[in-house]
Amino acid sequence: MSELSGSEEAPVYGILKLEPQIAYPVQTAEVPWNTTKPVVKWDGEWFITYEVFRDLGGAFAVVMVLIYILVLGWFKSFSVLLVIMAPIPISLIGILPGHWIVGSYFTATSMIGFIAGAGIIVRNSIILVDFIEHQLGEGLSLREAVVSAGVLRFRPMLLTAAAVVVGSSVMLFDPIFQGLAVSLIFGEVAATVLSRFAVPVLYYWMVGAQREKMIRQESKT
Repeated sequence: MSELSGSEEAPVYGILKLEPQIAYPVQTAEVPWNTTKPVVKWDGEWFITYEVFRDLGGAFAVVMVLIYILVLGWFKSFSVLLVIMAPIPISLIGILPGHWIVGSYFTATSMIGFIAGAGIIVRNSIILVDFIEHQLGEGLSLREAVVSAGVLRFRPMLLTAAAVVVGSSVMLFDPIFQGLAVSLIFGEVAATVLSRFAVPVLYYWMVGAQREKMIRQESKT
């Protein structure tokens, strides 16, 4: 039994260093039922961490499926759906460096912040795509609709990001919920800035011509 402290407080670092030197089978998730030979079972804090990240990973997968179904039902297009959900990984560009800047470990609450931020990021993408298609229905060209969406819809996206940053800042100095605050703040800032360009560009190159043609036909009928 031991407790890690110092520069590497998370148990995973010590486990990764020790595991190659262990001459016996190693388990984490399951209890060793075969007692005829020695087995090393990692337990305690690391087992709890393993369970939390496993369950949160499963929850994140369920969230992605639900978002997928809801957005698909609204836009009725698999290609548009990919454009809308593309900025979700972009938030990691802010989350991972954000933890490094603050000097915080990526914890279970950080994962919760990543999952919660995914819904906000998808909302911003929907705002952009819906505005583009509204502009196409009004008779604007594809290029004009894409450019105006990036410009005119940036204010509500910025206000949403500001609300998230201000609301999460109260948790920034809490030892338990600091990871949640860092994920929400830095992930939302990165996604807001980058998705403003990424979503219109992806829409223009991937589905723009097809959607423009379809919207023009629907407006005529």
